[in-house]
Amino acid sequence: MFYGREEDIADLMSLWKKPTASLVTCRGRRRIGKSTLVEEFARRSKARFIELAGEAPRKGMTNDDQLKAFGRQLAAYTTDGTCAVPGDWAAAFRMLDGEIGEGKTIVFLDEISWMGQYAADFPGDLKTAWDTRFKKHPRLILVLCGSVSTWIRENILNNTGFVGRASQNCLLRELPLDVCRRFWRGAADRIAPREIFDVLSVTGGVPRYLEELDPSLSAAENIRQMCFRAKSLLRDDFDQIFNSVFGENAVVKSRILLALKDGHLTMSEVAAEIGMERGGLISNHLEELATAGFVAADDGFNPATGRPAKCTRYRISDNYTRFYLKYILPYARMIDEGAYRFVGLDALPGWDAIMGLQFENLIVNNMSALLPRLGLDRVLLKSAAPWRQQATQRKRGCQIDLLLQSEKSMVVVEIKRKAEIGIEIESEIAAKVRALAVPRDVSVRTALVYEGHLAPPVGTNGYLDFIIPAASLLGE
Repeated sequence: MFYGREEDIADLMSLWKKPTASLVTCRGRRRIGKSTLVEEFARRSKARFIELAGEAPRKGMTNDDQLKAFGRQLAAYTTDGTCAVPGDWAAAFRMLDGEIGEGKTIVFLDEISWMGQYAADFPGDLKTAWDTRFKKHPRLILVLCGSVSTWIRENILNNTGFVGRASQNCLLRELPLDVCRRFWRGAADRIAPREIFDVLSVTGGVPRYLEELDPSLSAAENIRQMCFRAKSLLRDDFDQIFNSVFGENAVVKSRILLALKDGHLTMSEVAAEIGMERGGLISNHLEELATAGFVAADDGFNPATGRPAKCTRYRISDNYTRFYLKYILPYARMIDEGAYRFVGLDALPGWDAIMGLQFENLIVNNMSALLPRLGLDRVLLKSAAPWRQQATQRKRGCQIDLLLQSEKSMVVVEIKRKAEIGIEIESEIAAKVRALAVPRDVSVRTALVYEGHLAPPVGTNGYLDFIIPAASLLGE
């Protein structure tokens, strides 16, 4: 199932117009479809495709193990099907260069951070190989891909030796809502939006998770099969992702995410929750989680001053991760022992509350689809993020799901998932607007994005400037 990513494919295809070789980096969380994108690009290009992948780290692994894996994989592309084990990475890249012909060729080095993590000179050897060998093949596109985005950033993108060498830097995000809907295939038009949103609120727009979807089953049954059975994909994937991506730092990062599972926290609050000092170490962990696609830093602009907020708040941006920590992890042992009885979504404690938060996060992650519906698709926004105003003696506090700010106006967006949404929603939004500290020359407009039944009185008095059913974001 290859859905979406057409803009990424088009960007890659444009590289064939160049008369010289191209170096491309591709980053994103695991399961997001990086390898699938490159494979689809190679298929459409009708180019020779050489794919070599680093092996997942394991206890006792060495650089020699990665070199052996490299030689073993390269053998599949040699004339006689054999390849000697390279003694170092300089030799490995010479051997690879020998297999690159004159025609269109895509060389895909997947999970490159695993490949090179045991050799300090790996980036230097790769840079030398590019300068002296690979770039001399005018019909070559070399793609460097990895789930450890920080490794690519530090060793390739920000490495002075590679400055100016990368033709493209592809960062894959989750699929947008209208593309996600296509995983329901022919049944999409017959499925209630609530069911689609419930599944997406658990999986997010992660293609690998959506491939497990069975359109003939209800949302509840799909979630049960994916999450609440022993050995099911979403029961086990959290540990697999963290152990393979973060290695020895996985435990600390898991603790940070556990601290964030109930909502936004500042760095100081996160540090206090996990018993660490506030400083560079926890800052690095949060930055790495953000780079890997698990956490978002909602720094935004202070609407009262029009300047960047003094305090950054962090939230789990990955829907699956929060759902795992809130609902799968507490029952993990029972699930593995076959003792967990899933009787339905509504029977899960606090289900409506957590799904409201999951739905809100899903919409925030897809805010680009909202902008045209708010008349902001051609407006220069200086801030677009959730906003929390702390209460003081002089002003009331408020929590705004999404605050969109341009130079002289802002839109307060309320995101609501509820079976019945009554007229009281207008009073709730009005209270937030009144509490919000806004300069006198700045206009404030209001918007409601909702999933559920909207009571007829809502919107009739003109208080809400925009009323957007979430179903409209799913496309046709």
